[in-house]
Amino acid sequence: MVVVELSSVVRAPTDLVWARVVDPAGINDELMPWMSMTMPPAARHLTIETVQLGRPIGRSWIRLLGVLPVDYDDLTIAALEPGRSFREESTMLSARRWRHERSLAPAGEGATVVHDRLTFESRVPGRLAASLHRRVVAALFAHRHRRLARHFA
Repeated sequence: MVVVELSSVVRAPTDLVWARVVDPAGINDELMPWMSMTMPPAARHLTIETVQLGRPIGRSWIRLLGVLPVDYDDLTIAALEPGRSFREESTMLSARRWRHERSLAPAGEGATVVHDRLTFESRVPGRLAASLHRRVVAALFAHRHRRLARHFA
């Protein structure tokens, strides 16, 4: 299993950051311009608060440059603490197992610490593939943190 962890401070109150990080438009803003992510058709009416924990939501396509499907995520929200954290446990085309844990914590007046922990098992065997996969995920999530901070700047 590969683990990637990163934290950053966003200059906005936790409730505003939470609303952004669980909204499909906010998720796609974090990913762009490199990627975008579709919402499963059956989940378009759901919110993070109405999703059934531990039940697959459906397939979300990950598109390179917002256009070319390059991966998918069979989304399942396994745990939720509204306004504070979620844990997604899914399978992907690229990862036999994928776990994304995101938590938010107040960081003084009007600021929030955003912490992501990603744990995954690449479908491509070998140390070189795992190392490359780790670097791509780390770069993508560092990009997401920068985009989120820029949104609230």
